[in-house]
Amino acid sequence: MPALSQRATVIQPSPTLLLDSEAKTMKAQGLDVVNLSIGEPDFPTPTHIGQAAIEAIKAGFTKYTATEGILPLREAIAEKFKKDNNLDYGPANIVVSAGGKHALYNAFQCLCQPGDEVIIPSPYWVTYPAQAILAGAQPVFAPMDPERLVLTPEGLKSVLSPRSKVLVINSPSNPTGGLFSPEDLAKLAPIIKKANLWVISDDIYESLVYDDAPFANLAMVAPELKDQVVIAHGVSKSYSMTGWRVGYLAAPLAVAQAATKLQSQMTSNVASLAQKAALAALTESQEPVAQMRAAFNERRLKVLALLKDFPQWTTPQPQGAFYVFPNISSLLGQTLGDVLIQDSNDLAQVLLRKTWVATVPGSAFGSPNHLRFSYAASLEDLERGLGRIRDFLTHKPFSLGS
Repeated sequence: MPALSQRATVIQPSPTLLLDSEAKTMKAQGLDVVNLSIGEPDFPTPTHIGQAAIEAIKAGFTKYTATEGILPLREAIAEKFKKDNNLDYGPANIVVSAGGKHALYNAFQCLCQPGDEVIIPSPYWVTYPAQAILAGAQPVFAPMDPERLVLTPEGLKSVLSPRSKVLVINSPSNPTGGLFSPEDLAKLAPIIKKANLWVISDDIYESLVYDDAPFANLAMVAPELKDQVVIAHGVSKSYSMTGWRVGYLAAPLAVAQAATKLQSQMTSNVASLAQKAALAALTESQEPVAQMRAAFNERRLKVLALLKDFPQWTTPQPQGAFYVFPNISSLLGQTLGDVLIQDSNDLAQVLLRKTWVATVPGSAFGSPNHLRFSYAASLEDLERGLGRIRDFLTHKPFSLGS
């Protein structure tokens, strides 16, 4: 057989999805698995959003649309930016794509040339370096403040080079839940301007911010840099619409036009019915968003309280998204369940097989001494899962259920 392309062989599958797949396989076998690995809201899509898709079917809205998305949806997205972020975009600046991941792919492909460097604060979501590589660029990892979980000016300066082209900012962050304050972003702005960087701002968790902290992105804080910022967003997390696959970019006109051309040769338009559902999500009642945010905050506080029973771990308090990211360094070198724990990969595997609790090793995010828990799970599952892990680590008996 002729050889596969280099890009097809160099990219690895998402480790977060691999862990979720293994957990679901175990659950299908009848095991009482508690899945704290996947970054997906566990709430149903709000009824009125699904009803909009049903009405679209009844109306025969099942044909191709414009590649960049239907005009009413792009107008609604532009209005969202005006209302929520005080940012002026026209519909021509918006490109609707098949999920937030596709929006990011469009951005990387349009901004990067072979040989460019993409600066990615670490810990990072697993997809950023993979998509940089697919665009021919080299990912370069910038250290973040370990307590506040944000990129500092010193961290950014430490990795700048003549080849630096793009900086990725994800706030609130996956995997840490860290939140960049307006002041944090303002401190980075002069460095970004001097280095003439593009910024990809991944705002997918915008609606999930806690402790009355403000959400901000670079375009909001430094309007003079707006034409260097490409915002990747979507409806997946805010409206529990992960399976609908609707994301979007807000970008300078030249970038939006380039992304539309690119997408026209890849996927064409997002499913027509999903676009109608997204339109309802953005223009109708936002009460479900507030209800989900309140539930996630309750779970966040519960997880942080439960993790106080893990004195050997240190857990920075997240202010956004639905993740906690404890440091498990104290377990390295220990033997658990006949396995020598050398990094978080070993620990995640042992926990899944011995406690039937699925987590994600921090090594997937460039941080092998951490473990990611998603609290997009019920309070009961959080208490059961973390209780099993606590008892396993302290050699206490515990029940695995059925």
